[in-house]
Amino acid sequence: MTFRLRNGNGGRARGPGFVVVALAAGLAVGAAAASAQDFTLGGTDDPRVGLGAGWFDAEEASWNMDLLINLPRPEGFYAPDDPGAFPFANTDLAFQDDLIFVGNYHGIQIFDITDPTNPALRTTIVCPGGQGDVSVYGKLLFMSAQESRGRIDCGTEGTLDEPVDPERFRGVRIFDVSDLDNPVQVAVVQTCRASHTHTLVDDLDDPGMLYVYNSGTSAPRSGEEMAGCVDDRDPLNPNTSYWSIDVIEVPLDAPENARIVSSPRIFADAETGRIDGLFQGGDHGDETQTTRPTDRCHDITAYPELGLALGACSGNGILLDISNPRDPVRIDEVVDPNFAFWHSATFNNDGSTVIFTDEWGGGTQPRCRVEDRYEWGANTIFTLADGRMSHASYFKMPAPQTSTENCVAHNGSLVPVPGRDIKVQAWYQGGVSVFDFTDAQNPQEIAFFDRGPIDTDELYLGGYWGAYWHNGYVYASEIARGLDVFALTPNEWLTESELEAARLVHFEEFNPQHQPRIVWPAHFAVARALHDQLIRRDGVAPAQAAEISSELARLEAMPAGAERAAALADLAVDLWSHARQVEHGEAAGDEERIRRLAGAVLDLAAADR
Repeated sequence: MTFRLRNGNGGRARGPGFVVVALAAGLAVGAAAASAQDFTLGGTDDPRVGLGAGWFDAEEASWNMDLLINLPRPEGFYAPDDPGAFPFANTDLAFQDDLIFVGNYHGIQIFDITDPTNPALRTTIVCPGGQGDVSVYGKLLFMSAQESRGRIDCGTEGTLDEPVDPERFRGVRIFDVSDLDNPVQVAVVQTCRASHTHTLVDDLDDPGMLYVYNSGTSAPRSGEEMAGCVDDRDPLNPNTSYWSIDVIEVPLDAPENARIVSSPRIFADAETGRIDGLFQGGDHGDETQTTRPTDRCHDITAYPELGLALGACSGNGILLDISNPRDPVRIDEVVDPNFAFWHSATFNNDGSTVIFTDEWGGGTQPRCRVEDRYEWGANTIFTLADGRMSHASYFKMPAPQTSTENCVAHNGSLVPVPGRDIKVQAWYQGGVSVFDFTDAQNPQEIAFFDRGPIDTDELYLGGYWGAYWHNGYVYASEIARGLDVFALTPNEWLTESELEAARLVHFEEFNPQHQPRIVWPAHFAVARALHDQLIRRDGVAPAQAAEISSELARLEAMPAGAERAAALADLAVDLWSHARQVEHGEAAGDEERIRRLAGAVLDLAAADR
C-alpha cells in the first residue's frame, strides 16, 4: 500500500471545483500491492493529520485512491471572497449515463463525463432556494427547495420578508431535461415543511407512475401561504404538519400533474395511534448524546426491488415496507444513545446489513477532533433479518481533524465489489473514506483522500457533501472547491480483479437515495475477484489456491464454447465438493466463499453453452 502527500495545486485547475475518482488497473490476480502500509490509521503518523491549509492549495493526502481531476464551480456558482458561502454551496449529485447533475444552493450544474478524466460543463440551471439536492429519472430532473427566498419562477430577486408571498416556492421542482441545452421547469409541488431532501420510488407494478418521498425539515409554512399547513406541535391536533412525510405522485406521461397524494404518519405508536410515537427528544442517560425528537425524516433511502426503505428520521432509524410505494408502512425502528441526528442510510446489496449516519453538529461544526468520541458523528451499523434491525458496530473516519474543519458522517454509496460490502463516503472536511463492512461487527477502512483545512485560524464551510461510485469512478461534490473525480487503486485490501469486477457494473441512472440491485455479469473477473478474497482470508490452503488460480487462467485463455463450458462445470463441481468437506469438518476453509466462487464459475459455464 502506498500513500501520497503533496501540495494541493498539483497542476490542476484552480478555483471552486469538482472531483472524479477512477479505478486504476495493473494488479495481477491474487496479488497484493507492492509496498506495505507504513502508518497507523488514525494514529499520529496518519498522513491526514497536520495537513497544511488553503482554499485551492491545501496539502493533500491519499491512500489507495488517486485524485484524477478537480473542476471549479462555474462562474455565478461561487462567491470569490467566501469559499463556503451557503448561497453557493455545492450539495448532492445524481447520475445518468455520461451526465452528472451537481446540486447547489444557487441551482444545478450539469457536466458531461463521457471522458471521466476530463469532465466538461454542459449547462447550468440558475434557480436559487437551497438545498438543491437533485435526482434524475428519464427526461425528468427533480430538485429540492427549502429556503424562503426561493421563487416559483427560479428568479434571483428573492421573495418578500413576510410570512406570505404568492411568488414563494418551497417544495420539489421538476424540470424536463430532454433538451439539455434548454431545461424547462414543468411542475412545482409546494409542501408545508419545504423540501430538504427527496427520494424517488418507482412503482414496479406501474411503470407509468413515479413516487417522490419528500423529507421536509423546516417549520411549517403559514396556512395563508399554503392551504392546509398547520404550525402546531400538538400531536393531538390531527391536522398538524409535523410527524409526517409527503408522498408525491408523478404521472410520467404528464409530470405537470404531479401532486401530493398522502402525508403518512409513519412515526405513530402502533398501539395507541399517537402520531408522535417514536423518540421524544433529549438524552439517553449519563455520557450519551442529546438526540432530536422524531417528527421528520432527513433522508429516506429506497430499495424498491426489496420493497424496503430506510428512514433516517432525526431521533430514530426506521425501516419501511414500500411494496405499495403510495402507502409506506413502518415495520421496525431503532434508537442509538450515541446519535444526535439520524441523517442518511444505506443498505448493503442483499439487504442483510444497513448503515445509518449521524450528522452531529449539522455538518457545519468540527466533530472529528481528538476529543470527540468515536461513536459520535459516526456511522452505526445494523444487521437486518426478518424485518428487524440489530446493532453490530460503529465506523468513523479515524484520522483526527482540526477545530477549523467541519467534519461528520455524510453521504456515500456502495462500491460494487462482488462478495464484499464496501462503501465510499464523504466526511465534509474529513475527506473521502472507503471502508469494508462485510463483517458488520468489524468495519475496516481501506482507502482515503483528504485535504487540509481551508483556513488555519477560522472555520469556513467546506469539504465533501457526497461521494459516490458511478460506473467505475468515484465522484465527489466538494462544497467549496467544486467537483472531484477519483480512482481507486489496487492494493492488498482491494485487488485489480476485484476492481475489474466492480467496473463491470453499469447503471444508466443512479440517485443516492434510490438503491438499485447490483448484478454482476458472468465474467472471469468476478471469479478471480472471489478467488482473491479466498486467498486474502486464507479460505483455502495455499496449494489449492494456486491450483484454482492456474485452472481459471487456463480456462480464461480457452475459446468460449462447449469444451470450455464442460471444463468450467467440472471446476464448479470440484469447488462445491470442497465446500461440502468444509461444511462437514473434513477440511479447513471458508465454506461460504468457496460456494460463492463455485456459483460464479457455474455462471461462466452457463454463458458458454
